[in-house]
Amino acid sequence: MPSTMKHFSFCLAAFLAALPAGGQPDTNALATPAATNAAPTMMNTNTGARAMSLPDCIQEALQHNLDVQIQRYNPQISLYNLRAAYSGYDPTLNISGQHNFDVTGPELVPPSTSDQNTFSSGIKGSLPWGLSYGFSGTASESYGTFVTNFDNTSGSIQASLTQPLLKNFWIDSTRLAIRVAKNRLKFSEQGLRQQIITSATAVENTYYELIFALENVKVQQEALVLAQTQLDQDNQRVQIGTLAILDVQQDEAQVAQNRANLIAAQYTLVADQNALKNLLADTNYLSWHDTDIQPTATLTASPQSFDLQESWRKGMTERPDLLQARLNVEQQGIQLQYYHNQLFPELDLTGTYGFNGASKEFSGTFSQFNEGDRPFYSYGASLTVPLSNVGARNQYKATRATLQQVMLQLKQLEQNIMVQIDNAVKQAQSAYQSVQATRQARIYAEAALDAEQKKYAVGKSTTFTVLQLQNTLTSDRGQEIRALANYNQALANLAAQEGSTLERNKIDIQAK
Repeated sequence: MPSTMKHFSFCLAAFLAALPAGGQPDTNALATPAATNAAPTMMNTNTGARAMSLPDCIQEALQHNLDVQIQRYNPQISLYNLRAAYSGYDPTLNISGQHNFDVTGPELVPPSTSDQNTFSSGIKGSLPWGLSYGFSGTASESYGTFVTNFDNTSGSIQASLTQPLLKNFWIDSTRLAIRVAKNRLKFSEQGLRQQIITSATAVENTYYELIFALENVKVQQEALVLAQTQLDQDNQRVQIGTLAILDVQQDEAQVAQNRANLIAAQYTLVADQNALKNLLADTNYLSWHDTDIQPTATLTASPQSFDLQESWRKGMTERPDLLQARLNVEQQGIQLQYYHNQLFPELDLTGTYGFNGASKEFSGTFSQFNEGDRPFYSYGASLTVPLSNVGARNQYKATRATLQQVMLQLKQLEQNIMVQIDNAVKQAQSAYQSVQATRQARIYAEAALDAEQKKYAVGKSTTFTVLQLQNTLTSDRGQEIRALANYNQALANLAAQEGSTLERNKIDIQAK
């Protein structure tokens, strides 16, 4: 059995790295600053909390995600189709029996009668190089009256071979079906691989989005704490007469706005939780509904060395959609080869060899078969030339034009992939630079607020200025964690564009 007819399935190898990029984060990597003095969350604590790493989520998704489960059937279907294509070589057995009775003769003359019992059987089939074979045997018994009574048996056994030399010589319909089925099996395997990459990338992006939502809740909690602390301090100043009531109203407005921002951030967190659960669940979403997924990873920005040439190399060798496009070109080439062979006339070599037998009894006839002293044989050639062959010639031309078309589509896809990878590399580089810039902006905003609060404490600043700097700090904190999430998502998207997502996440698809 050819190796392509193995039963294909996949197993997920153990994930060896907690971070998608693999390995431990660099100690010098940029990370989200821990929030201090954070207010208690306004969300209800879910008793079904479950800590999950990114590899945990990806493994869960690949085992239960409906898109993956649907796509997983395609290689199985293609494998069954390939096995069915080999049925063209299955031999067929034919057995038949027949009884004939006949009465003949002119008037006034005793009629002649005859009874005949005929039995025949045979096996025929074809071989992978186009040779057709047949083994057959017949035996008949005749008895009756013709002038005198008669009773005899006769029969023959023979083998016949037919070998095409032109049309159907190097490829015929059976070999075409097998080669196309093998091609489609590889195509379906790449389709499954593409779906796994798509699902794993979606899980990565959603996982990082969930971490961002958690960190953003902390940022908004910290903003609410800052605003509430400012309000409490200003209320004390109003009571001792060192601050106008208008400044307190500004504080109250800020507290109310920050509380609204916190509520919005908490809703986003719930929505991102549900988005991740949807990727992990199959038909039973209710089993995940009451689970509070707690990511074990943090948003970090580990330095990466980006090599555009290496990324292009990966894309040209690993992208499933590109490999599928090349398989389409290969399939069209197989069909073109078949239709080219159909343009030739039929020139077949034929041969037959066998033995006759005749006796009064079947046993005698079979004995003569065994002795082999009444042989017969024949050999020859048969040439069939179509006078127009319009159908075959136009089918060949149409297939050749289709091949040229799919080759152009392949070149177009290769170019698009190079552009996509180039953009993905630049996006990842830009995202890393944004992390550095937003980190510095957040540090400067913290220092500026601290300095302004000290000035405010000695009466050299205003409530409006302090609140403005608080908003700036909250915004810069949010932009920093947004940049961290964007950077990690950019790395995931770059791997998807390269087709290296499986390697990046230590996912192994093995044939069994």
